[in-house]
Amino acid sequence: MSNTRSPNPEHDAVGLLDEVVRRALIKGASDIHLEPKRERTVVRLRVDGAMLEDSSLAPDVALQVVSRVKVLARMDIAERRTPQDGQLTVETGPNARVHLRASTFPCIFGEKVVLRVLLGQELIGFDQLGLTADTRARVREIVRRPQGFVVTCGPTGSGKTSTLYSFMQLLDTTRVNVMTLEDPVEVDIPSITQGQTHARAGFTFASGLRAILRQDPDVILVGEIRDAETATIALQAALTGHLVLTTLHTASTAETIVRLVDLGVEPWVVGNALSAVIAQRLVRIVCSMCQAVAKLEADLWDGDDILLPQGSDIVRPRGCRACFGTGYKGRAGIFEVLVVDDDLRDLVKAKAGQREYRAWLHERRVPSLRRAGFQKVHEGITTIDEVMRVTSS
Repeated sequence: MSNTRSPNPEHDAVGLLDEVVRRALIKGASDIHLEPKRERTVVRLRVDGAMLEDSSLAPDVALQVVSRVKVLARMDIAERRTPQDGQLTVETGPNARVHLRASTFPCIFGEKVVLRVLLGQELIGFDQLGLTADTRARVREIVRRPQGFVVTCGPTGSGKTSTLYSFMQLLDTTRVNVMTLEDPVEVDIPSITQGQTHARAGFTFASGLRAILRQDPDVILVGEIRDAETATIALQAALTGHLVLTTLHTASTAETIVRLVDLGVEPWVVGNALSAVIAQRLVRIVCSMCQAVAKLEADLWDGDDILLPQGSDIVRPRGCRACFGTGYKGRAGIFEVLVVDDDLRDLVKAKAGQREYRAWLHERRVPSLRRAGFQKVHEGITTIDEVMRVTSS
């Protein structure tokens, strides 16, 4: 695609949208942004969690591309004053289709469109998540229990749902009834029953979860805990013999427990139901085609411990055609895994704060997100800057 496309007949909008999506897939983008400016519409991609400018469209062509998106996503094509959202499918080649979630946002030069790429069949294997061998064994044992409440937490785009999907591979779905409630369903898993919320029709996480409990489930995956009602139903389900897997938009394991109690759920319910909390982030992997090796200029500390001494070999990003000049290609997960025991349950029931939980984690020497990230630095997978970027402490 040239830097700026000029006006063409309407059918060109069809080809342009297909081309934009195709280029995004080639670069491994998770999101496509069409951003209207005064004299052009900029196409930007989110690749490995970072924004990358790809190309631009002439204003009149961009209008037709936006209209094409709205038609496919069943939006009101004439309504440009209010945000809209929907889903669509684009053909990127013979027998090749990609599913997208679209949202529009009115701004001063038109409508901004963001397309989230929903990669329908790309499941990450449990062993490919990046957990250490000991942690994999502990998580595998927890997920195979007949009941419990397991939460993955982190910001948007940190891989929480992908982690839960990977847990599905640890279950014998021929012997257990697995049901999900998602917004939206991002991966089609034929061996389980997947449901998608529809807020405008009154099919919310809370109402859907009540309905699932009447469907004789063994394992329930709830896409996200957003309110007190959903949290209460999900935790009660875990107490009454179900395994519940879910996500929370919280920054740490300690904050997750505090949030569940702050939502208004009785502390004894949270304490008795909770099995494990997994905080996670994604760090970019240094491109193997162009990486440089450097010496660490100062000791790398984590609390009172030196994780990497001065002079250690570390990798640096440079940039090449293979990584589109970014120096990074692909992402890896880093995790902090908190397994709930009796001592921690006592803290939950006493309505402890984040400071007490952090002290407990330090005392038990549970590796923090940052320490897990520094281990990836030691292994030559990522950089110190990347770890510092995605972790707060």
